[in-house]
Amino acid sequence: MTAALNPITITLMVEFSRTRLQTIYREESSRVLATLIRLLGDFDLAEEALHEAFAAALSQWPNEGVPQNPCAWLVSTGRFKAIDQLRRKARFDISYEDVAERLEAELVAEEPDAQAIEDDRLRLIFTCCHPSLAPEARLALTLREICGLTTEEIARAFLTSVPTLAQRIVRAKAKVRDAGIPYEVPQGDQLNERLESVLHAIYLIFNEGYSASAGDQLIRHDLSTEALRLAGLLCQLLPEPEAEGLLALLLLQDARRAARISADGDLVLLEQQDRTLWDQQQIAEGQARVLRTLASRRFGPYTLQAAIAAVHSEAGSMEDTDWPQIVGLYDALLEMTPSPVIELNRAVAVAMRDGPAQGLRLIDGLLARGLLSEYHLAHAARADLCRRLGQKEEACAAYRRALELAQQGPERRFLARHLAELGAG
Repeated sequence: MTAALNPITITLMVEFSRTRLQTIYREESSRVLATLIRLLGDFDLAEEALHEAFAAALSQWPNEGVPQNPCAWLVSTGRFKAIDQLRRKARFDISYEDVAERLEAELVAEEPDAQAIEDDRLRLIFTCCHPSLAPEARLALTLREICGLTTEEIARAFLTSVPTLAQRIVRAKAKVRDAGIPYEVPQGDQLNERLESVLHAIYLIFNEGYSASAGDQLIRHDLSTEALRLAGLLCQLLPEPEAEGLLALLLLQDARRAARISADGDLVLLEQQDRTLWDQQQIAEGQARVLRTLASRRFGPYTLQAAIAAVHSEAGSMEDTDWPQIVGLYDALLEMTPSPVIELNRAVAVAMRDGPAQGLRLIDGLLARGLLSEYHLAHAARADLCRRLGQKEEACAAYRRALELAQQGPERRFLARHLAELGAG
């Protein structure tokens, strides 16, 4: 006869199960949700099923123990919960009965395949980043469905009201449903086109975290961290060279995080950063991924940007930086993806290689062509070069224009400080 468990043992078992469940939710909920979306064909129904499955786990696992395959258990439970929910709705709307019967017919006796569950996350990434969705909708849907951020967290990160962000997500889900966007990883020639959309979404999420477009904070760690996690997941599920290149870029950029802001939260430029604060482990990983991707000869613009960041990461100071190599990499990047912003960055590198007058000539050429006239960083770069050349009035005018356009608190304080140093107030 088995001895009865005492209350203390029971309490410890319950607490262990709850702690384990919290860990599983944090690490596995995105996998479970991705599979439920595929099986149920509806984002909202899948989210409700996910929550009900975890509620059932919280009720049963402390007594029955954690199953050997928690993901499969949660998927199966979520499917049954969704069917039950549709049956209840069918009392008021007969159309739900057909859906419930179809889902019940698709149920199989065996547990969901582990590889299928893993593949579903990749399918979900491509669905959320489908090019037919507006860019801001892709970002919101990706952060909500793949990263698990709440609507409130996403709205706060992008300085958007919660109702506006919620509507954006609702419209994106409706577009996926009504347009029949396939829940699949594209094949053949379509893969490169669609992969570009996925990489761009991750890149934009990281950029907003690395240097926020507005507000009082320069860095939003939650967004940059999620972008790194997404890029790592993508490389794990789909080892394409340019996905590796993007992850390398994010690692190398994020490695400088601790040195980019002062104790007061102000912006610290690259030339003034304490390079001992750079994360050497991230730099080593980023550099290794860059070399591996370049060796594949199947790289794209993210890999070239990562190569530029890698050159910066190797230098002990601005003066020791290999500026000729950086200019050459920008030349290759411009040939691959012409862009005024890349031209601006190249102009700054030319100024470091050949002197501020040469860089200023290139920036003035950009502005004369009507490019970047509303981009505050172009005027800030021009102001810095004018200052170095002793052109005080020109520098002040450019700093003022940059200050008019800047929307981020740390950048505005940085620009105002330089104006004050020039005696312009």
